[in-house]
Amino acid sequence: MKKVFLSILSILLVDQILKIYVKTHFELGSGVSIFPFFWMFFVENPGMAYGIYLAPGYLGKIILSVFRIILVFFLSVFIYKKIKKESSNYFIIPTTFILSGAIGNLLDSALYGLLFDTGTIYDKESHKWISYAGISKINFHLSNGYAAFMEGCVVDMFYFPIIDTYIPTWIPFIGGYHFHFFQPVFNLSDFVIFLGVVLLFIFKNKIKHAKIF
Repeated sequence: MKKVFLSILSILLVDQILKIYVKTHFELGSGVSIFPFFWMFFVENPGMAYGIYLAPGYLGKIILSVFRIILVFFLSVFIYKKIKKESSNYFIIPTTFILSGAIGNLLDSALYGLLFDTGTIYDKESHKWISYAGISKINFHLSNGYAAFMEGCVVDMFYFPIIDTYIPTWIPFIGGYHFHFFQPVFNLSDFVIFLGVVLLFIFKNKIKHAKIF
């Protein structure tokens, strides 16, 4: 149990340090190239990992916030019970990654609207998400944040434009188009969730033989 707690705490600490640094040092939509195929690029995401939405607009944001709370609660209880039963590490480690990532993004959604003075907000009249100019500052008076509790946006920063090219017009069917891969911007929480799911898939046979259920 102690190792699981320390793992979660370590992931959350690195995740939040990265997010707070980017939020307070980058303008929205700006970035810096680390390598040609790797950027630190700041975007705010009101949806799920990699820009996925459960539903459009403000409703989708509320549904997602509720979903994150439920996921964190049940996954925490589930992992706790499996640790007590001394379940296989092939199961505990990946699910710990998933829980860590879920908590990381839940913290953004729950607290960032209160913690920062500016951020992306939803305009109920135009039914659009409205960005902002400048660099955000930490708001020490929580009543003056840019959004209410559970209405903050998740900070994303990892961008891997592995392929960014124009397809020549002489190529049949696909010529004349701009081809961009990989386009989504994500954060450490998104990555560890993805890693946890991949590891569960890779070790599914070992998990099955361990009879964790």
